[in-house]
Amino acid sequence: MIRTLLSGDLPRSRILSVLLIAIFVSLAAAPYLFPGTRSLDVAARVCVFILLVASYDLLLGYTGIVSFAHTMFFGIGGYGVGIAIARLEAGWGAIGAGVLAALALSAVLSFVIGLFSLRVRAIFFAMITLAVASFFAILASQLSDLTGGEDGLTFRVPELLRVRTNAYYLVFGVSTVLFLLLLRVVNSPFGRVLLAIRENEFRAEALGYRTVTYRTLASCLGALVATVAGALYALWLRYTGPNTTLDFSIMIDILLMVVIGGMGTMYGAVIGATLFVIAQNYLQDVMKLISDGAKGWPLLPDLFHPDRWLLWLGVLFVLSIYYFPRGIVGQLRSLLPGQLRRGR
Repeated sequence: MIRTLLSGDLPRSRILSVLLIAIFVSLAAAPYLFPGTRSLDVAARVCVFILLVASYDLLLGYTGIVSFAHTMFFGIGGYGVGIAIARLEAGWGAIGAGVLAALALSAVLSFVIGLFSLRVRAIFFAMITLAVASFFAILASQLSDLTGGEDGLTFRVPELLRVRTNAYYLVFGVSTVLFLLLLRVVNSPFGRVLLAIRENEFRAEALGYRTVTYRTLASCLGALVATVAGALYALWLRYTGPNTTLDFSIMIDILLMVVIGGMGTMYGAVIGATLFVIAQNYLQDVMKLISDGAKGWPLLPDLFHPDRWLLWLGVLFVLSIYYFPRGIVGQLRSLLPGQLRRGR
C-alpha cells in the first residue's frame, strides 16, 4: 500500500524514513500538536513551500532547466484567487474561477517560455526567465486598480475557511495530493525520459525522444503546480501582494531549499522546505536565548544577537553544502550501516 502510494520510490534510508514520517505526522496533526497561531502559520507555510519546491525540482533537478520565472507562476496563482474574490463575492465559485483563470494564464506563459529553451543556451534561457519574472512583478505593482499595487489585495474567504483549522487542512490536503502526483510523474516513463534529457540531451534525442516536447511539458506541469501553491498561500494568508509571492528573494529561497534537500529527489523538497521555513521563523528566537544566556561573556551576546540571524542562516547553509554536497536526501541515501559507500 505504502509502496504504491509512493509510486515505488521508497526513501531507501532509515534515517530519511524517520524524518519523513515525523514531518508528515507533525503536519497532519499540526492544529492539535501546535495549537498556537504562529506555529500553525509555520506549518501551513511548510506545506505550501514543499509543493512549490517540488514543482521547481521537477524543472531543475529532473530536467536540468534553470528558470527564474517560477515565482511568477506562484504569484499568478495568488493574484488569480485574490482578484477573483475581490471582484466577485467571497464564495467557492470565485475561488474556482480565479484558480482556473490563473492555471490558464500559467499554461500559456509556461508554454511560450518553454519554447525559448529550444532557441537559446541554458544561461541565456535563465536570463530570459529572470527578465520575464521581473517584468511581471513590475506589472503587478503598476496595475494598482487591478492588483492593489504595492499594497496588494486583502480579501475575505468563504465562511468554512474562516476557521483556521479548516483552511489549514485545505492547504495540507491539496499539497499532499499534488506532491504524490509529482512523485508519480518523476517515477513514470515520462520522468525517466526527463532524467535522460538532464544527463545527456543529445543522446536522448538520438534515441528517438522529442526532447522539445518533454522539456516543454515539464515546464508547463511545474508552472501549473506552482500556480496552485500560490493560490493556496493566498487563501491561507487572505492576502496577496508582490512581497509575498513575486519577490525575487522567494526565488532564492526556493533554490536554497532545493540544494539543501537534494536536487532530483522529491523527498529533498520535503526536507529542504521544512528545515528552511523553520529556520526562517525560529532561528531568531533561538539566537535570542543564546544571546541572553551568554550575557557577561565577551563578544558572544553581540555575535548571537537576533538581528544577525541572516548571517547564521548563511553559515548553516554553507555547512549543509559542505557536509551534504548532494543534499541531505542524497547523502542519507548513500549511507550504509555505519559508513559511506566508497567511491561515490
